[in-house]
Amino acid sequence: MTATMVHSRLITRPLLLRSVSILGASVGFFLPLSVVPMLAASGRGAGFSTVALLVATVLGEMATPRLVARIGYRSALALGLSLLGAPTLVLAVSADPTVILVVCVLRGLGFAICTVAGGALTAKLIPPERRGEGLAFVGLVSGVSSLLALPAGVWAAHRWGFGPVFVTTAVITLLALISVPGLPRRSTSFAESSGAGAALARPAIIFAASTAALGVFVTFLPLAGGRLSAGVVAGALLVQPAAATAARWVASRLGDRHGQRRLLAPGLVLTAAGTAGLALTGMPAAVILAALVFGAGFGLLQNATLALMYDGAPLGGENTVSAVWNIAYDLGMAAGALVAGLLVASLGVSAVFLLAAVATLPAFALIPRRH
Repeated sequence: MTATMVHSRLITRPLLLRSVSILGASVGFFLPLSVVPMLAASGRGAGFSTVALLVATVLGEMATPRLVARIGYRSALALGLSLLGAPTLVLAVSADPTVILVVCVLRGLGFAICTVAGGALTAKLIPPERRGEGLAFVGLVSGVSSLLALPAGVWAAHRWGFGPVFVTTAVITLLALISVPGLPRRSTSFAESSGAGAALARPAIIFAASTAALGVFVTFLPLAGGRLSAGVVAGALLVQPAAATAARWVASRLGDRHGQRRLLAPGLVLTAAGTAGLALTGMPAAVILAALVFGAGFGLLQNATLALMYDGAPLGGENTVSAVWNIAYDLGMAAGALVAGLLVASLGVSAVFLLAAVATLPAFALIPRRH
């Protein structure tokens, strides 16, 4: 009864409409995320396709706060969804490497606008005193959609080919445009976050360490060769976001009660352990378990780092927090995919997973000693 009453007050009509655009952007990003590297065919080409997507996303995230200030939330989200969805149709008819890179760049720019503009708007639609709970709700929407979309894309590509995956991506993403007119047009404030550099930088770098491992995971697990069946790969890609979604909900409760800082070390431990376990490509059950552990750590870090950054930002700094956190997300993924793409041909998939696990360890030094 109490939980139902709490959610009935928290979930307003604007937040429900915002959830539609979250769903569209999430499916638009994750459904083809592991399929595009498969289309690119080779290890190094696969890594570069992910890097092109994510570098464009990072550059777009840097520019989006100014774009939102100029054209408002609704126009920005409409542009972002259009760029994320429409170019995907081209991949249904062309596998040319140049075409793949151009499409990845356009999609990255679209995803950047969706995440930064949408993230700042979401923060304004959630009461500050219920931030952890509100972030958990929107995390559930994005988490469940990515939970289904990421493995579904790989499964569908193996069963029906690449074309249907890319067409479906475009249709679902563009349909989300119907929710945009019901959202607020502009923010009440576009104040920049100043004087909170350390409060933003430390959680952002910690989160980037985990997203680097995610970049390796989503790009190279499908390329593990004959050592893993398509079913095991799809299962791991399903388990990881499922665990992350559940962990985000747990993190919202624990963080609000005991402090978000206390979740950082457990999140890093689970992330490193899970990433290292993915190296056991000859043991399908171990890979599934590793994906679960990795997802749990990643979910803890998602919620804890974002809540810490909002707590450390001044009033009106939502656009800056959204941009910095999403840049950490995507720059980390791009770095992981790029480095792994350069090393996988000589070292193999298992070795790059072990290196990705080791690369998360320096982030422990950045955990604040006090809340």
